[in-house]
Amino acid sequence: MSKVEDFLSKEEEQEIVEAIRVAEKNTSGEIRVHIEKTTSKVPFDRALEVFHELKMDETQLQNGVLFYFAVADKNFIICGDKGINDLVADDFWDCTKDKMSAQFKLGNFKQGIVEGILNAGEQLKKHFPWSTDDTNELSNEISKG
Repeated sequence: MSKVEDFLSKEEEQEIVEAIRVAEKNTSGEIRVHIEKTTSKVPFDRALEVFHELKMDETQLQNGVLFYFAVADKNFIICGDKGINDLVADDFWDCTKDKMSAQFKLGNFKQGIVEGILNAGEQLKKHFPWSTDDTNELSNEISKG
């Protein structure tokens, strides 16, 4: 896989965007996906950098979640904002990562991402339920580096 564009088809990308929309119907949390080819940085550090670049640290309840992928490096990170991290256990994202990894090992990248997003939405709903005055603060589109 030489290019980020080869990672997912347009149809798969739309399925992921739809999964974000569905997940966000249940929570005030904001979910984004960022895909790039590679990073020379520690993946977690790069994910935090992207988190800030996408202004995910500016949500009202500090409840943004980024799914970061460096596809050539075979790395992915899930990072949540302060509002989430203050409320949940350190291993909060482990079950989501495990579900995603199981799909990735089978080569089901789109399915792994969709399952991760939907699981994140379920987890966030417990701490950040959707309310009638909720607004979609961040784009659901996949960003690419």
